[in-house]
Amino acid sequence: MMKKVYLLFVLLLVLSGLSAQQENGTYTFLNTTNSARVAALGGVPLPIYDSDIQLSAFNPSLINSEMNNSMSLSYVDYFTDINFGTIQYGRTFEKIGSFVGTVQYHNYGDFFYSDETGNVEETEFSVSDYAIYIGWGRKLNDRLSIGANLKFAGIQYESNSSFAVAVDVAGTYTTKTNWNLSLTARNIGAELYNNYQGYRNKLPFTMQLGASKRLEHLPLTIVMVYDNLQKWDLSYDDPLDLEGNYDPLTGQMNEKNKLDKFADNFFSHFVFAGELSIGKNLSLRLGYNYGFRQNMKSPVKKGAVGLSYGLCVKVYKFNISYSRSEMHLHGSPNFITITTNLDSFKKH
Repeated sequence: MMKKVYLLFVLLLVLSGLSAQQENGTYTFLNTTNSARVAALGGVPLPIYDSDIQLSAFNPSLINSEMNNSMSLSYVDYFTDINFGTIQYGRTFEKIGSFVGTVQYHNYGDFFYSDETGNVEETEFSVSDYAIYIGWGRKLNDRLSIGANLKFAGIQYESNSSFAVAVDVAGTYTTKTNWNLSLTARNIGAELYNNYQGYRNKLPFTMQLGASKRLEHLPLTIVMVYDNLQKWDLSYDDPLDLEGNYDPLTGQMNEKNKLDKFADNFFSHFVFAGELSIGKNLSLRLGYNYGFRQNMKSPVKKGAVGLSYGLCVKVYKFNISYSRSEMHLHGSPNFITITTNLDSFKKH
């Protein structure tokens, strides 16, 4: 039975690699980070195998029995009136595996109607996204674990609505030297319905390969993730040409030499992060996303764009995580996640 499950899982990964879905579109919110820990460590699926339930929405192969009866609440103060909320709960069943339910809600605030001349009406309308995950994970042996998320997602933009179904699949392997290696394929699926156009939106399919290791003689976990395996060139062509990529006389693009272009593309896929534990009640986190920095930096002042950082403090039976991701010079979102295990409140 386990061999069949394993072969099926490998087949799903292969099929996901052959999927020709785009990375941009209506459902890009499915790749938005809602977890304070994930945001602090670079904003990508992490290959850290522990009891933290907030990692499961991004890498379902991390779902395990230690998440049984765990729950988390996350809140993101994004930009202006944009806010995200997430709730998760985990449960383990013998012979079946461990499950995590996740509900995400994105609120983009209220908007006013206006006509083609710019006259604003007093009537308001709201814009929101939501997603419901049913995650499953299981260890096949001491070294290999697999998992999958079944996702139901929808949008509501005034009277326009849409609904989609997707699947994430992932596998994590622990080496003899205690490296955790993860392969994730996310958002394999399709839009099933929309009432505002005659064609279906494509989902933002992505693949990641990650590695992590907790050092033996230092309470530090190091993380490296190669993001967007499905696409090589992640560069962004600025239509305003703020960095002078085009010749003002000929209009021709000033091409970088092949080595510089290769280096930019290569490192744009990498995310580096570290998590330092100070005692049992405090962890410090730091991440660097080179690709995000390249796409979001300002030609006038680069600042700390691409860096993310945070901490986790244990208070009583709660783990309280806070992080901040430097997305732009003019603003950065704040992430807060509170996790606990309900079993810890039981009297023994």
